[in-house]
Amino acid sequence: MPFGEQPAYLRVADDLRQQIANGTLPPHSRLPSQASIRTRYGVSDTVALEARKVLMAEGLVEGRSGSGTYVRERPEPRRICRSGYRTLGESSPFRQEQTDERVRGTWEAHSERAEAGEAIARRLHIEPGDPVMCTRYAFRSGGEIAMLSTSYEPLRLTARTPVMLPEEGPLAGRGVVERMAAIDLVVDNVAEDVLARPALAAEARLLGAVPGHSVLVIARTFRAGSLPVETADVVIPADRYRVGYHLPVR
Repeated sequence: MPFGEQPAYLRVADDLRQQIANGTLPPHSRLPSQASIRTRYGVSDTVALEARKVLMAEGLVEGRSGSGTYVRERPEPRRICRSGYRTLGESSPFRQEQTDERVRGTWEAHSERAEAGEAIARRLHIEPGDPVMCTRYAFRSGGEIAMLSTSYEPLRLTARTPVMLPEEGPLAGRGVVERMAAIDLVVDNVAEDVLARPALAAEARLLGAVPGHSVLVIARTFRAGSLPVETADVVIPADRYRVGYHLPVR
């Protein structure tokens, strides 16, 4: 195939996507049937089916059992703010993930002892199988779950200290920076990698999304100097939120 030439199913998907974007196919309207697509574009059933699959994978349409395929509502993405500024005394888990002071939210959390897998061990500079405290969060904003987060802290640093459980004890819910300061670990830098991937079924259920639709994942690690003290994966539905950064310039 010559460079720049699209397969037939992508050309069909492009045209249908444009109709969705310009309102010709508004939210909740039914997508043309497979037979209609075949006739209109002069393509095979296979091409028509693949074009519909593309739109479903992009989250533009959804199938309804026994009814057909419909255009999904596409709300304007809300902004989740990230910041390079971290201060003591103001870093609750929700504020840690959403730095826009105009946004208020709540969170639910559950902690349990676990063993570090290979990927988490690399991020924390520990050995696979080493004990960690795993805490799973669900962050709510405006009544809906906006973000999920799973964090890991090496128990070699926090075991038998007042901050071993992030959501219990004298500094419950105060966030990584303040909690680590209480055990003489000064968190002075944080690294974040942002990637996109399909939502897992369990994530989609909690986020009110469709399994397989895209989520943004922020892989974040707090460090005291070169020592990682916490790492987390923050999961955000890509069709409802965008991530913005506010960083200091030196």
